[in-house]
Amino acid sequence: MEPLVIALVLAAALMHALWNTVLKIGDDRLVAMATIMFVTGALAPILILWGPAPAAESWKFIVISAALNTVYFYFLLEAYRVADLSHAYPLARGSAPLMVAVGSAVFAGEALSATGIAGVVIISCAIAGLAFSGGFELGAGWRTIAYPLATGAMTAAYTVVDGIGVRASGSPAGYIGWLFVLSATPITAFALIRRKSAVIDVLGRDWRSVLLGGVLNFGSFGLVIWALSLSAMAPVSALRETSVIIAALIGAYYLGEPFGLHRALSAIAVAAGVLLLSLAA
Repeated sequence: MEPLVIALVLAAALMHALWNTVLKIGDDRLVAMATIMFVTGALAPILILWGPAPAAESWKFIVISAALNTVYFYFLLEAYRVADLSHAYPLARGSAPLMVAVGSAVFAGEALSATGIAGVVIISCAIAGLAFSGGFELGAGWRTIAYPLATGAMTAAYTVVDGIGVRASGSPAGYIGWLFVLSATPITAFALIRRKSAVIDVLGRDWRSVLLGGVLNFGSFGLVIWALSLSAMAPVSALRETSVIIAALIGAYYLGEPFGLHRALSAIAVAAGVLLLSLAA
C-alpha cells in the first residue's frame, strides 16, 4: 500500500476511536448517533460545494450506500442492546475486513497478494478476538453473535459499494458530500419523530460534544472513502478497523481502563498485520 493511503486510513481510524471514546451523551444511543449524524450531514455542503458533482453512474451507489448505512444503524443499535459493548463492537468491526476481501474480489475483481491476504486475516482475527478477551458465554442467545456479525456485514457491504461508487464518481468530494446528506437524513428524521425532546435537549446541553463527534465522524468516514478511491478495499477496511485497538489504548492511557495481556497481544498482532499490508504489492 502507498504511504499516503496508510496515513489517510490510520488518521481515519484515530478519528473514529476518538469520537467513540470522548463522546458520551447519556445512555440513549439512538439520540447520540442521530445528533452526530446530523452534524456530519450539516457539514456535507462543504464537500458538495468544493468538488464537482459526482458522475451520473455513481448516484446509484450513493443511494444504495445510504440505504445500507440505515440498515447498519439498526443492526448496530440492536447489537448494543443484546450484547455488551466490549463484545459487540470488536466482533462487528473485526468481521468486516474479511467480508470486504470476499466482496471486493467478487464485485470489483480485486485480488490481493498472499502478503496482503495475510495482513487482512491477522488484523481481522486480532480485532474480532477482543470480543472474547474476558471469556464469553452465549447466555443471551444467538442474537449476541448474529447482530454484531450483521453489523459487520453491513459495514462490509457499504464499504464495497463505496469503493466502486467513489471510483465511478470522478469526484470523491462530491460523492462523499452527497452520501453524508442521504445517510444522515433517515436516522435524524427517525430520532426526531421518536425522541424529539431528547434530541433537542442533547443538542442544547451537549452541543460541544455533539459538534466534536460530528466533525470527527465527518473526517473519519470521508478519509476512508477517499482512500477507497486510491487503493484496494480489503486493506483499507482492515486498517480502518485498527480504531478498536486505538480506542483501547486511549481508554487505558486516559481513562485508566485495564489493557491486559490479551489486548497487548492483539495490538502486537495488529501492528504485524499493518506491517504486512505496507509491504503488500
